Amino acid sequence: MIEKQFGDLPLAALTDRRTRGVFMEWRDKLALSSRRQADYSWVVLARILSWALNRGLVAANPCEKGGRLYRAQRIDKVWTPEDEAAFIANAPKHLHLSLILALWTGQRQGDLLRLPWSGYDGTHLRLRQSKTGARVMIPVGTPLKAALDATPKRSTVIVTSTDNKPWTEDGFRSSWRKACATAGIVGLTFHDLRGTAVTRLALAGCTEAEIATITGHSLRDVGAILDAHCLHRDPALAESAIRKLEKGTETPN
Repeated sequence: MIEKQFGDLPLAALTDRRTRGVFMEWRDKLALSSRRQADYSWVVLARILSWALNRGLVAANPCEKGGRLYRAQRIDKVWTPEDEAAFIANAPKHLHLSLILALWTGQRQGDLLRLPWSGYDGTHLRLRQSKTGARVMIPVGTPLKAALDATPKRSTVIVTSTDNKPWTEDGFRSSWRKACATAGIVGLTFHDLRGTAVTRLALAGCTEAEIATITGHSLRDVGAILDAHCLHRDPALAESAIRKLEKGTETPN
């Protein structure tokens, strides 16, 4: 697509300020049919030009810091206790531990699938997040401890498939989708469990710093999640805030 559109564009034009506008107009046209595809096309073009710039083949990269048009809106995508109960009641038993791990740790799917038994000492889980490199140590809550202690160690990793082997990410996603369909859970993904964990920690009265220590998010990311991603101004937080204010305020008789 890029070659067809810009294959004959002179390299000298990349230093012209108007070229960035030309590229953005192209992206805007692509966005009329798919914003996500438009962003992907822009990223590829920017990567090509970045490679060329680093090797001295071009003098400028007009696509640098172009931002994004697509934003995934998952404000209401939170697993409720009813969703959790439906999954436990109807989904295959070998997937239950994955659900509990995600809700009680707030970790990404890939990190949980690679989590080894050596990272569990009976009271804490220790892991290094693959995306950020952050090392986290998570105290194990009672429900999670019960699930872990009841799970036979049939592999080096904690989460395994029915044949007691580590999951591939594609295999897990496929099985998870089928399990959700069986349980009647629509519009929710495994990724939404991460935001759900943040929400539940906040509703329990945890500070953003406490949440970040458990999930490995930055404080900024925790704040963003609570503000817009999954909390959607939960009324329970407002109730909690007023109760705390009442408790900490001396009211005259």
